[in-house]
Amino acid sequence: MSKLAPYIKFNDNACREAMQFYQSILGGKVEFSTIGDSPMSKEMPADKQDLIMYSTLTANKIMFFGSDMMRDRAVIGDNVGLALECESENELRGIFDKLKQGGDVFMDQSEQFWGGVFGVVTDKYGVEWMLNFQKKPIKK
Repeated sequence: MSKLAPYIKFNDNACREAMQFYQSILGGKVEFSTIGDSPMSKEMPADKQDLIMYSTLTANKIMFFGSDMMRDRAVIGDNVGLALECESENELRGIFDKLKQGGDVFMDQSEQFWGGVFGVVTDKYGVEWMLNFQKKPIKK
């Protein structure tokens, strides 16, 4: 079964601090990946290298994601999206195609450097969805 988790976008480089705060309350494990850790690092200025591209907090049955990466400055209320971890590439493509009807595709579904197929779409109700199917294990 696919897994759905909240995805929080932070302003002012607050992701690391916020996720560590949530970890101090909920326990579990938090992991971070920075811009500098990614192939995007070559395209980003030096002052952006420490931004959190992707973080995960896993505690008991709770899981959610966070990021400093923003298209625009987040406004409280639109700073949370939904991340759906799909069980297959076919499932991802089917769900993505349905969500984009009447919506807006920000990033079409495609293979990514972390070994997943990923896409971002805002549905016709204004909800942002980030869909991923992990084809290959994430390299750490």
